[in-house]
Amino acid sequence: MATETGDRPTRRQFLRRAVGTAAVLGMGKLMTQPDPKMRHYPDRIPVRYWHMLGGQWQAPMERVVQLFNESQTKYEVVPLLLPYEGADSKFMLSVIGDDPPDVMLQWTQAISTWANAGIIQPLDPLMTPAEKAHFLKTVYPVIRKSGWHNGRLYGLVDGFDFWACYYRPDHFREAGLDPDHFPETLEELTEVGKKLHRFDNAGNIRRIGFLPTGFPQFAPLFRGKFYDYKTGKLTLNTPENLRALTYLVEERKRLGFEKVIRFNSSLASDSGVEWPFITGAFSIVVDGEWRVQQMAQYAPNMEYRTAPIPPPATGGQRLAGYCGPNYLTIPKGARQVEGAWEFMKFFSGLVLPERAAEFYIWMSWLPLQAASTNAPVYQAFLNRLPQYRTFLQMAASEYIEVVPPVPDQLYLMDRIKRAEDLATRGALTPQQALEQLEADMAKEHQRRKELGYDE
Repeated sequence: MATETGDRPTRRQFLRRAVGTAAVLGMGKLMTQPDPKMRHYPDRIPVRYWHMLGGQWQAPMERVVQLFNESQTKYEVVPLLLPYEGADSKFMLSVIGDDPPDVMLQWTQAISTWANAGIIQPLDPLMTPAEKAHFLKTVYPVIRKSGWHNGRLYGLVDGFDFWACYYRPDHFREAGLDPDHFPETLEELTEVGKKLHRFDNAGNIRRIGFLPTGFPQFAPLFRGKFYDYKTGKLTLNTPENLRALTYLVEERKRLGFEKVIRFNSSLASDSGVEWPFITGAFSIVVDGEWRVQQMAQYAPNMEYRTAPIPPPATGGQRLAGYCGPNYLTIPKGARQVEGAWEFMKFFSGLVLPERAAEFYIWMSWLPLQAASTNAPVYQAFLNRLPQYRTFLQMAASEYIEVVPPVPDQLYLMDRIKRAEDLATRGALTPQQALEQLEADMAKEHQRRKELGYDE
């Protein structure tokens, strides 16, 4: 699977790798009722919960479920780990076959697609007026923006990804740079990156100081975006987006398209102890908050720091970027909607956010609201891993974009990635790539309309 936001894998891909064969064997068949062997409270109403949190995340997830079951006496949430590969297909087949789970944790960025197709149910009718007011007032801005389609909330965010700069102070010092003064503008960052590049005698890259990738992350820094919430229209071929894509292309061109390809192909892996940032192949990288926990696991003694990606000096926007959330959803045909909603509120921290702060620590996730972040237990976590604070800065920002809430959002994000690939490989100019992107989406919209998928 191609990444949603650049050349490096997302947290979702690391989760997919972690699930492995055990999840496939554990899946078995889609069950009309949970296996009695999985039940601990047979006299309660069962709430079927599907998720893909395998590997190191499975035990914490099951611990959250256990705590919910112990917190009340009406419902028993019965968790089922699905393998990442094929999970969306199994989910949709379960809805079509009228045998869905009651709640599922999703990270495919397709909430509007599924809402438009009637695969998932709106959540805001389940909220009391007090719950809705609390939600809209207290959660971080990007959470308020996420999971909506046509004015209805279909996905409740529980865990979300941001991208920021990771940098190595030792490389800064080696180049005579002050690691305590990270660049404040994108132009300054670009110049620092040049000083950190290393080449061999033949001119081949041996270390990349800084190479920006990820059109969705960089466009907001130039005040670009892919959707206008006021008009409900896509905004693809705009001057701001063109500036962002041109910047990515020019930086790739400066190092050499072919040289970058050869350098990347020489890297052994992109995870664990072989992550190129750990091995020293990169001095500054743009990556997600999940890397902080990986650094603690695989390179606990290595000095590194994080910082928001700085904006361009002219026409830029600070603390801007892109977010990829996880979503708790209730599928169409769910039998126990009320029980599902009670569990969703518990897990996400919409109720008792201070208690939920501990769940986010177990998962190494960012909380939905300041009440969880400010809880003493989470503050102690941040003191141990202060690099997370950069990502919480971004969570509080009003300038974070998410996947546009359009029915063909999966196709849209695929085309955006393709436009970046074509431009950064030199196959098209940035202007041509955006024109092609706009033409592709217009063609897809017309096709969907003719087939009756959209009004």
